[in-house]
Amino acid sequence: MLRILLFLGTNLAIIFILSISMRVLGLDSYLTQQGGINYNALLIFSGIFGMGGAFISLAMSKWMAKKSMGVRLIETPASQQESWLLSTVEMQAREAGIAMPEVGIFDSAQPNAFATGMNKNAALVAVSSGLLNSMTQGEVEAVLGHEVSHVANGDMVTLTLIQGVVNTFVIFFSRIIGHLIDKVVFKVERGYGPGYWIGTIVAQIVLSILASVIVMWFSRYREFKADAGGAHLAGREKMIAALRRLQQASNTSALPDEMAAFGISGEKKINFAKFFMSHPPLEERIAALEQSQL
Repeated sequence: MLRILLFLGTNLAIIFILSISMRVLGLDSYLTQQGGINYNALLIFSGIFGMGGAFISLAMSKWMAKKSMGVRLIETPASQQESWLLSTVEMQAREAGIAMPEVGIFDSAQPNAFATGMNKNAALVAVSSGLLNSMTQGEVEAVLGHEVSHVANGDMVTLTLIQGVVNTFVIFFSRIIGHLIDKVVFKVERGYGPGYWIGTIVAQIVLSILASVIVMWFSRYREFKADAGGAHLAGREKMIAALRRLQQASNTSALPDEMAAFGISGEKKINFAKFFMSHPPLEERIAALEQSQL
């Protein structure tokens, strides 16, 4: 689940920086007219900053992934295993109709992998040392096919568009809530009081968390598509075997929270927390492949 939470964490940080910039530059004041809100102007600014924040996050995604996970790129293969990784990704990328991604390895005892990048022809596919050590070659091939499929399906770009829309409404409604708190609760008649600033910040945090439910739903939906893509590129039985191997591993998602959403395994959560899961349960993914007509 590496890719999404990395993207979400970066996006949240950027949105807050842009929000502070709006206040410093006096844009928040411009959005009010005689104590009221200029809703048209607010929506336009929210869209610009919301979509801008999402696309900045997308542009930074590959760099952030490399730095936060300590990915070592395979440029000149140092072993037969590294040569096999490069040739396998190259073959799958060609079949999927995308340019050859960068390929890397990151140190982690847990079996996991992720793919990210600003577009499908400038992507990064990385696997953990734990995955290479615990899976058969056929299972690793399936995992690589899963990640290449994420890239070929354009999941990062689609996610960015969804996140941009979500950002827009978070910025828009958080400022309306802050304005109402300032005027109704604190009775501020002109300008802004502390109620606006505090209310806006708290509302933005809460709304961002709630809005992540939409992003996580999209992630869960696309995981089934990536599994089907991995089955097409490597074979259905290999893809099922790889998912079953992940089932056997304990605590398979021991990745930093900000990187967890674009990994292969995902995480286990129950009850209300299921709405914040980036991946469907492994048993559901296996059942979907077993019932497919690939």
